[in-house]
Amino acid sequence: MKNIFKSLSGLRQILSNVDLDQISKLSQKVDLPKMVNLVSKMSEEDLSKMMGMLKGGSKPKTIPPVNGDFYELGKTLPHHEREIQLRVREFMEREIKPIANHYWNRAEFPMQIIPKMAELDIAGLTYQGYGCPGHSPLLEGFIAMEMARIDTSISTFFGVQSGLAMGSIYLCGSEEQKKEWLPAMQKLEKIGAFGLTEPEVGSGVAGGLTTTCKREGDTWVINGQKKWIGNATFSDITIIWARDLDDQQVKGFIVRKDNPGFKAEKLEDKMALRTVQNALITMTNCEVPETDRLQEANSFRDTSKVLRMTRAGVAWQAVGCARGAYELALAYTNERKQFGRPIASFQLVQDLLVTMLGDLTAMQTMVFRLSEMQGDDILKDEHASLAKVFCTLRMRSIVDHARELFGGNGILLQHDIARFVADAEAVYSYEGTKEINSLIVGRAITGHSAFV
Repeated sequence: MKNIFKSLSGLRQILSNVDLDQISKLSQKVDLPKMVNLVSKMSEEDLSKMMGMLKGGSKPKTIPPVNGDFYELGKTLPHHEREIQLRVREFMEREIKPIANHYWNRAEFPMQIIPKMAELDIAGLTYQGYGCPGHSPLLEGFIAMEMARIDTSISTFFGVQSGLAMGSIYLCGSEEQKKEWLPAMQKLEKIGAFGLTEPEVGSGVAGGLTTTCKREGDTWVINGQKKWIGNATFSDITIIWARDLDDQQVKGFIVRKDNPGFKAEKLEDKMALRTVQNALITMTNCEVPETDRLQEANSFRDTSKVLRMTRAGVAWQAVGCARGAYELALAYTNERKQFGRPIASFQLVQDLLVTMLGDLTAMQTMVFRLSEMQGDDILKDEHASLAKVFCTLRMRSIVDHARELFGGNGILLQHDIARFVADAEAVYSYEGTKEINSLIVGRAITGHSAFV
């Protein structure tokens, strides 16, 4: 009874602020004595709700923060590695996000970010010695994801430098070569590229490269072309893989940018990863000294060691690209209003977001385990290939749904999502197509090779 009088008193106070003319008009529409009688019979809970409405309505909705790590896998990292992950995230959001569309649209690379990226001390993250930090493959995966979450082009640049180029020297180089190149590359003082794919040979590189090499005394002579070689327009060195005319085995070489007979031309008019500077490399009697031949690269099996390691990184890139698209779409649905309410409040929109999040979470848990296997040294080609197949397929689906949620705005670069949609197509294709990676897994699970 006490609470009822308190509520009635509150109602009386509110009505006291209404002038007599308004009360007169209200009495013509509402039986005030009857209303007071009904109010006196209301429960305390209903009275409180009514008083809240009279005082200005319910509290504003608290919108949850945008976070694509729904199962909080990042929090499983050791504290010192978690700090590195978050430092990379802050760098990407502060230094890269504001300029990403500008450089992507102009197909130019922001050279000024290289010294700033070097300060993060993350190149060659998992390598031991030679100035490299020696962290876990799991942290390396999270960093690839964080970069691709903002800009897949920058993630690709870094993957070529830290993974393919440095990885080739780390896994296949002599001790002298490692000491000469890895410390400078770790500091990004020297930039590397990786030349395997050719104009007419992509998926079939294991079956026969058309780029050839032949030893003449202490010099190797290389002839042929390489295509889609990221970083190669401004790299200091390019790792070139060629078929030895004498034994037909694949050899690896550290080719310096000023080597005689070496020419790199920028590929124009790309629709994806436009910030990445891909090149067509032509080698005409390109001379490389024996000291720059990768001493531990004597067959394609050695090349595969590098690809196995970096293919896991591409799966993480796919996660990052998908996460970036999902988070953009989720934020947009709370900002975009139709029919007087945020589109995030509509059933079909929520269903689409949950579908995206489910796919993203499945991708994250898969690559998480993949990196654990890499750290335990039990990672095989088929493990990396399955992750590459699944994650790039789901990435494609997520960026497609994200663009759909943006409606017509999704094709405008200013909303970022168009860049993610385009870049996903490149990630889907490089480091082995879906079909080639599927055949690698198929061979492992059936015991039969279906390669031509």
